[in-house]
Amino acid sequence: MKKTALLLFALFTTLSFAQVTFNPGIRAGANFSHFTNNENQTFYWPDSPNANMKMDFKTKTDFYIGFLGNIRFAKFYALQPEINYSRQGAKFETNVNNWNGQTLSVSYLGLQLVNKFYFNKFNVLVGPTLEFVVDKKNFEPDNEIDLGITAGLGYDITKNFGVEARVKKGFVPVYNFYDNHTNVTFQAGVYYTFNMKK
Repeated sequence: MKKTALLLFALFTTLSFAQVTFNPGIRAGANFSHFTNNENQTFYWPDSPNANMKMDFKTKTDFYIGFLGNIRFAKFYALQPEINYSRQGAKFETNVNNWNGQTLSVSYLGLQLVNKFYFNKFNVLVGPTLEFVVDKKNFEPDNEIDLGITAGLGYDITKNFGVEARVKKGFVPVYNFYDNHTNVTFQAGVYYTFNMKK
């Protein structure tokens, strides 16, 4: 009985791993990013009227590009590690004249571990992100790393080519004035995977 159970387990394991495929690929598209938590602060200066400063973070449009490895374990599930370069930030609107209109830019090199669940040609994805600052402009980020989560939807137009939309939310403050501001990025783009022999 034990030998039969062991044989069946070995057979099931072999069949399961026989279905695993690996396909490298690329992804690219547009970023629409901003920082969370607009601010409205009142400052009190000696011998001066109260000064009220408003800070509003508007959407900044830029791009992302990356490499992926799609590890398909089953018809309905794949694990997809990614390395991405992502240009993010926000447009800064304020009633302080010399600050108004500035674009705050921050670029990341990031690692993502995406879980993809397939429903025919559609897929739902979710996974953690870890990103490292590689460039910045017009401000100094409060942290050189960002931890977050990404989630979204994709559609396979062909076996290798598809479109996707994601939301990426950071949890580590990137900009701290009187409040902690974190990254929010909406991504819309395409992906392409290359066929590989088993």
